[in-house]
Amino acid sequence: MDFSAGPLITSLVVGSVGFGLYRYGRKAERMPQLLTGVVLMVFPYFVPGVAWMIGIAVGLIGGLVVAVRNGL
Repeated sequence: MDFSAGPLITSLVVGSVGFGLYRYGRKAERMPQLLTGVVLMVFPYFVPGVAWMIGIAVGLIGGLVVAVRNGL
């Protein structure tokens, strides 16, 4: 694992967004937000690059937006 500032700050931001989605999904009993939040909190541990972290996070949040718009 790379302990430079970029990956650490990026994983902190992505994990914080994930934690917010998790809390919202749990409180509102919304499964898509809850699962997306859990994935956003966990995946930064396995992805070493900042660009990959941002790309995966944007893809997950974009998938969540599409799922919610389609009625999930």
